[in-house]
Order: sequence, then C-alpha cells, then structure tokens
Amino acid sequence: MASDGRQARWAGHNESRRRTIIDAAIAAIEEGEPGADVHVQQIAAKAGISRTVVYRHFEDRADLDRAVQQAILDGLWEDLLPAVCLEGTVPQIVQRVVGTYVSWAVAHPALHLAADHDPDGLSDGPLQQGMERIATEVARLVDIAILAFGVTPSKEEAAALDPLVFGLVGAVFGAVRRWLTRRDPQLSAEMLEKLIARSVWHLIDGHARSFDLVIDPAAPVEELFDAERLAVLP
Repeated sequence: MASDGRQARWAGHNESRRRTIIDAAIAAIEEGEPGADVHVQQIAAKAGISRTVVYRHFEDRADLDRAVQQAILDGLWEDLLPAVCLEGTVPQIVQRVVGTYVSWAVAHPALHLAADHDPDGLSDGPLQQGMERIATEVARLVDIAILAFGVTPSKEEAAALDPLVFGLVGAVFGAVRRWLTRRDPQLSAEMLEKLIARSVWHLIDGHARSFDLVIDPAAPVEELFDAERLAVLP
C-alpha cells in the first residue's frame, strides 16, 4: 500500500512537471514573434529546470511539440465549442463561431502558427483531430436542423455532409491562417471576420434553397424550426 501511495505521488509529480514544461513552452511562444523558433533551453529556463529534465518527461522534441500543440488547441476549443450552439439567428450563430475563432487568433497569433505546425508529418495530429472535433459539432447542428426542417436528403446528400462540413471548417481556418501570415493592412480583423461569416452564411443559404427552403436571417432558430414560419420557394 505504501508503495502504491509513493507511485501515485510520483505520477502526480511527473504530471505536474510535464504541465509546467508545456506552460513554459506556451509562454515562450507567446513572448516571441509569430513563427519564431523556440529552443528547448528557453523552455527549460522559463520552467526553472535544466534541459536534461525536459527530456525526462518527453521522448524527443517532436513529442514535446505535440504536447504543446495539443495544449494550445485545447485552449482554443475551450473558447470555441461553447459558441457552437443553436442560439440566435443563423447569421448570429455563424458570426459568433467565426468571431470567437478570429478573436482568439488575433489575440494569439504565435500560438495559432504553432498549432498549425506539424511536428512529425502525421496526418492525424492534434490540429487535424481538433478540426474534426469542430466539424463533428457543426455537422451535429446541421443534422438537428435537417430533422427540424423536415428535410429528407438523398443518401448521396447525407453522405456528402461530413466532407462538406469538414471542408468548410478547413476553409475558415485556412483563410485566417493566410491573413495572419500576411497581415495586409488593408484588411482588418473585423472585416476579415465579417467577410468569412458572410461567406459561410451564403453557403448555408444556398444549400437551404436547394431544398426549396428560404431561411429568414432575422428569425431565431427556434422560430425557424416552426414549419409555419418557413418560406417555401415556388
């Protein structure tokens, strides 16, 4: 029993030290210019430990980078996921989700670029997994809307939902990434957010019309789910 207690305390100590290293790495990234290299020695110094101790808790630099990237994305998802809900009008929902993401990216440009870095070339790294997580939530909302509107998509249309939603999430991410790396002074963050949200709304509106539905952009979603409030195209 005493041995089990020591093992538990040691595991807790290791997890705490690992978290300290990850936090130190995130702080070092934020302090530097977006895209700047952050060396292990910088991370160790900020964590108050030696470089050797860092590698006691991570297999190699790629392992450390993956853990840091996952922590960065966890912070983004913590802000973003609550915004993905059916509250407000459809344009308001889109604006809320896009606005939350753009605001985070503007506040943390170095972290955004670090999250976009693939430390070992894996196709299913933290960023890919995170985008799938968001796409899954968005697809869930679309499924709810399809049921509420009484729409009956074909098998092909239903199967297309996953790649279409994932592509949409990837397009939004790509647009913000491109803007962050260029920072054209003629395009403000506010205008970028507005244009992306407008583009997403046009896609939603266009697909709805293909099912002979016109979504009132001023009506809350709970009202839209009342079939009597749906306008049907002639």
